[in-house]
Amino acid sequence: MGDQAIDVSHLTAIDVHTHAEISRSGHGALSPELLGASEDHFKAHGLRQPSIDEMAAYYRERRMAAVVFTVDAEHATGHPRIANEEVAENCAAHGDVLIPFASIDPHKGRAGVREARRLVEEYGVRGFKFHPSIQAFSPDDRLAYPLYEAIEELGVPALFHTGQTGIGAGLPGGGGIRLKYSNPMLVDDVAVDFPELRIILAHPSFPWQDEALAVATHKPYVYIDLSGWSPKYFPPQLVRYANSLLQDKVLFGSDYPVITPDRWLADFGKLDIKPEVRPKILKENAARLLGLVED
Repeated sequence: MGDQAIDVSHLTAIDVHTHAEISRSGHGALSPELLGASEDHFKAHGLRQPSIDEMAAYYRERRMAAVVFTVDAEHATGHPRIANEEVAENCAAHGDVLIPFASIDPHKGRAGVREARRLVEEYGVRGFKFHPSIQAFSPDDRLAYPLYEAIEELGVPALFHTGQTGIGAGLPGGGGIRLKYSNPMLVDDVAVDFPELRIILAHPSFPWQDEALAVATHKPYVYIDLSGWSPKYFPPQLVRYANSLLQDKVLFGSDYPVITPDRWLADFGKLDIKPEVRPKILKENAARLLGLVED
């Protein structure tokens, strides 16, 4: 399946938020302690971590495409990441359905900037994932600015985890993970200082949903993905904005494997979303943002 382009017209949906949780060698993206806390939070014990090849088959069967990434939090956790090159190469083997994003710990400084350029130019990476709480940095910290500058120049999106996280939940001190770094208002500074950078605020941003909506309505290149929650739990103001002011900037995401697109879509079908808005959220907005169709 390698080297195939994504045929957007064939797709039912584009899932902009899925996780590569395990490497070819069996190395996990999270430490066993943090993974266990996440499983408790999502009631996902016994959940098998699919390989990227298995993810491709899963999404191909559903006529969906998926953005795939891991999280590099080596500085804060000491846990080695899954290599971005491996994720990109595995996704390239399934180029008809998988879209590789990378993750670079902002603490890596200039080495991280060089890596970002190499990953886009040589490995076909289409965007970057940040998880401020796990990576232990504030999005408005100048330490990350050279990395943002490179990503903006490369013309690909930056996706930021926002809101509470299940990772570390229930552990003493939350496993050392600070929720404050995932307030979407901290990303507003990034949108101001990098005005051409496409930014995705991941998840309904509990407890800062209104902040996320404010930033996305005020900054033209800030989007919101709807991953990590079943749509039946979406705050009413999120549904209202998705149906109106933000109908061109809201994106389907599942958070697979902890939430499946099957479950998400079944619950999304019960929301009061206008018929003309549904295809925008499920596919069209993401296709435009990711450069899969002409803007």
